[in-house]
Amino acid sequence: MKVNTEKVSFVESLALESGEVLHGFDLMTETYGELNYAKDNAVLVCHAFSGNHHAAGKRDGEKKPGWWDELIGDGKTIDTRNYFVVAVNNIGGCHGSTGPATPNNESNQFSGASFPEVSVSDWVKTQKLLADHFGIDCWEMVAGGSLGGMQALQWAISYPNRVKKAAIIAASSKISTQNIALNEVAREIIKKDEDFHDGDYLSKDVSPKKGLKAARMLGHITYLSESNMSKRFGRRLQDPKNKIDADVNYEVENYLQYKGEQFANTFDANSYILMTKAMDSFDPAKDFDNDLIKCLQTIQAKLLVISFDSDWLFPKEYGVEIQMSAIKAGIDSSYIELEGDYGHDSFLFYSEQYSVALTNFLKSDG
Repeated sequence: MKVNTEKVSFVESLALESGEVLHGFDLMTETYGELNYAKDNAVLVCHAFSGNHHAAGKRDGEKKPGWWDELIGDGKTIDTRNYFVVAVNNIGGCHGSTGPATPNNESNQFSGASFPEVSVSDWVKTQKLLADHFGIDCWEMVAGGSLGGMQALQWAISYPNRVKKAAIIAASSKISTQNIALNEVAREIIKKDEDFHDGDYLSKDVSPKKGLKAARMLGHITYLSESNMSKRFGRRLQDPKNKIDADVNYEVENYLQYKGEQFANTFDANSYILMTKAMDSFDPAKDFDNDLIKCLQTIQAKLLVISFDSDWLFPKEYGVEIQMSAIKAGIDSSYIELEGDYGHDSFLFYSEQYSVALTNFLKSDG
């Protein structure tokens, strides 16, 4: 599999949905496979909340492969022998694209908390510019899970003639009040960290790692299913030799401590706040009199909506609502509910049914 990592710079100003403007921006990208002569074999994969441009393969010195490595590669579900796959770290992120932790173009200082709010529509707009950069007039498929699935849906709405197929996985057309509440608790945990400094921590050479760790631990619980946690950990006590923290008693506590610590060492707190707010605000129907059916009527792409039975964060009702609205809007769409052993995170992992559904959809007539 041919892998290419590249930072693509754009000099034009980008008007954001918030009304603010970015005067030039960078997108960190990773591509897999090769773009054919006709440039009609391109697939865009959109990352979820904590993801980035590294979707497949292993980079030098890393033990873990990209976040969708089980599905992207030579001979895999999205076969890079046939498709040119593009992944991008969204603006506002912290893995190379322009965001709170990158120096401001004008002052060369970190934007920090002053970085403008971004939206799913803003991300799709930048991805459209990236498609133009590659000379791709139309994506064969745009796909993603969770927040990535929201981007796939927005693509089909915003640029109906630029995408043939959209795979909307473990996602929704807007998140629940409960999810907004959970995101607000996570943001508050971060802001209460003594090293947050109203978001200006980078200029003080510190990071609110304790708050970021606790916020991630809270979030991670919502990504898993109760059955998976019971099967994986039960009420088993943690081996004292492998304890992350002396106060830990149970394996599940140790696991959350470990995942939280890992995340806090690699993610930016201001990006966390931006990403969760982008998720909270996603509601494309708001521009169509809050009528999702009317909103979807602009779509020309074929849709595949996938939910997982163990996902309580974005349960099947969300996917069913998109599918029913698409049917009423006259859109060519299909819906499938799959078994998932990992709760909301099931969209990240291979299963035969999952792979067959995506493969058949990708090979179908657009």
